Amino acid sequence: MGKKRKIMALALTMALLLGGARWREPGAVTADGPADIGAGRPLIALTFDDGPRRSTTTQLLDGLAQRGVTATFFLIGEQVEGNEDIIRRMDAEGHQLGVHTWDHVQLTGLGPRDFYAQVERTRSLLAQTVGRESFALRPPYGMVDNGVKKRSGAPIILWSIDPTDWDDKNTQRVVAEVAAQAGDGDIILLHDIYPTSVEAALQIVDILHARGFLFVTVEELASQRHVALEPGETYCDFHP
Repeated sequence: MGKKRKIMALALTMALLLGGARWREPGAVTADGPADIGAGRPLIALTFDDGPRRSTTTQLLDGLAQRGVTATFFLIGEQVEGNEDIIRRMDAEGHQLGVHTWDHVQLTGLGPRDFYAQVERTRSLLAQTVGRESFALRPPYGMVDNGVKKRSGAPIILWSIDPTDWDDKNTQRVVAEVAAQAGDGDIILLHDIYPTSVEAALQIVDILHARGFLFVTVEELASQRHVALEPGETYCDFHP
């Protein structure tokens, strides 16, 4: 597991050094710019990888709905079939959807054919499922190179807080790490396929709500910071 952490840390460093073309600016927009969300409150984005999984993702969606929270889900293409209702529910309840490849393959070093089989196949299936397009990309392990940036066709969303919830699956450790690190504009990485992570996410929401944080999607966070998300660009946070 230590090696995986090193790979992910290196990926984030590489991602900050690389660059891409134009993307629509997300979020509600008025004649004067993006509509204000939670004036004066710190904003933060919860993101979830590797789903959907019916048992845990449904439990998470129920908990988020009870708290009035929206999040961003980076989905695995091969897990869409049979879970279309869950994905449509995500979309209907205001959550943002994104691509996390077809079967969790590292994208760096792939040729065009393999890359598009992983990314565009997933993007096309999501579009068929919810009836619209525009899905950001999160490469597995956060690994990005110039080929990924060139072929992404969308903004590349990484993260600024990673409690490695997949490692020991310790709910209280994950909660403590995120609570200690959380700041205005952060993007939190979790996984909705573990019961421990679902419980951690809901505890994190409760703790940060008590501190005045407002949870938004990545698109909403970018919009509130007046950042026009662009294809091929990597984003780790939207700090003020």
